[in-house]
Amino acid sequence: MNMIKSLVLGSAAALVAMSGAQAADLPIKAKAVEYVKVCSLYGAGFYYIPGTDTCIKLGGYLRAEASFASNGQFNNAVNGSAGANNRLSNYYYSRARQDLNIDTRTATEYGVVRTYADLTFTWTTGNTAGSAPSAYTGDGVAGGTLGVYYAFIQFAGFTLGKAVSQFDTPWTNYPGNNFDGLWGGGGTVTGVNQFTYTADFGSGITAAISAQDQTAYTQTNIWNTAGLTAANAATVIGSYGTASYGGNVAPDIVGMVRVDQAWGLFQASFAAHDNHTAYYGASEATGHPADKWGWAAQLALSIKNIPTGPGDTINIQGVYTNGASRYNAQSLVPTSYAIYGGGNTLGFANLGDSVFTTNGDQQLTTTYGFRGAYTHNWSPTWNSAIYGSWAAVSYNNTAKGLICGSAAITTLAGPGFTCNPDFNISSLGVITRWTPVKNLTFSADVAWTNLDQKHSGNIVIPATIASVAKPAGTYQLKDQNSVSLLLRAQRNF
Repeated sequence: MNMIKSLVLGSAAALVAMSGAQAADLPIKAKAVEYVKVCSLYGAGFYYIPGTDTCIKLGGYLRAEASFASNGQFNNAVNGSAGANNRLSNYYYSRARQDLNIDTRTATEYGVVRTYADLTFTWTTGNTAGSAPSAYTGDGVAGGTLGVYYAFIQFAGFTLGKAVSQFDTPWTNYPGNNFDGLWGGGGTVTGVNQFTYTADFGSGITAAISAQDQTAYTQTNIWNTAGLTAANAATVIGSYGTASYGGNVAPDIVGMVRVDQAWGLFQASFAAHDNHTAYYGASEATGHPADKWGWAAQLALSIKNIPTGPGDTINIQGVYTNGASRYNAQSLVPTSYAIYGGGNTLGFANLGDSVFTTNGDQQLTTTYGFRGAYTHNWSPTWNSAIYGSWAAVSYNNTAKGLICGSAAITTLAGPGFTCNPDFNISSLGVITRWTPVKNLTFSADVAWTNLDQKHSGNIVIPATIASVAKPAGTYQLKDQNSVSLLLRAQRNF
């Protein structure tokens, strides 16, 4: 019995020793898993970044689309090989795009600190290049393009970085459309670098003052007409002189006041734009014209839930510019037009902020226009919008004399030719959208554009224009039209 008892006690002691040795080999107890928590401070979709008091939201969209009889995905067929309306013109373009946006917010004693970035990854079918078609329009990333639309910080009323211009309306270029070619107001839908302060007065009333970079989005052209020589006569179809920008010396100064209420929105915007040229000739010794500041003013109105149906909306805006044409011709529309029609007809027009020649002053260009849309909801899943724009471009008499008196223009003059670089541009379109499930929308957008040029009579092109395969000969100058179709499927998340 004593022997059995000794064996049991010995075995127990051995087990205790073994378990103690194993326990010494075990790691320190792991910390509890920190699960991602919902952040309800800033609306749906925000979560706390683990271990921080910063909330983050990821979003974006995936888009697949095709456009027909267009100038790329953005406009009607109004210039380049698209405007040539021949075998170099693409009958269609297709595009796939992934957009990703990252929104972070942190509450501080100074208010909310916010960062926001919007990145796009795009593949688009390309234009032809003479007889050799390119595989794609951009070669930025693995045969596609990478876009940085927005990247900004907001803190204590300040916005620093790349964001939509304070001049723009909340609908930017799209009062009711997908079509990108509407004139009639500012539009930096892909953002512009800026330093902005916004004051919030409550009751939906805000005001902002902003300094924004002008080089990427708010310049059209500054032309030195001394470059319009007989030797390059055909270039007047794309420009009215030698491109003559100097360096970037001053940002655009933008002011905005907005009233945003349940009934809709009213906004007034103003911009000042410095036109800074290069030299009259090839060196400093030739001198230069003095800078001239241009300006733009815009009014916008949105009316929501009008009597025609729940959610129906009217968005309209109008603008006037002098030496600041991009605030009418938003950043996605062309600055030159060359549309060839049947029977050797041609319509062409060019847009610039300023015109000058050797030993002369800058002559600023005046523009004015409007755009708008009416959107009607047929049902919770179907809506349609009719939209349009109209704009006029006017060169002063001195600028007209510089352009029309150039050797290039007189060389091109044919029977009955009258030179007048002014033009009107108008668009009209209709779009229908179907949203069968939340955040998935299919749309069809038909847009018509009319170029009402003021040149008349005939011009004689002295040599083949190789880029569009147009032969030398006589062309009658006539107003031209272009119609395109854009089909799109988009899934937001």
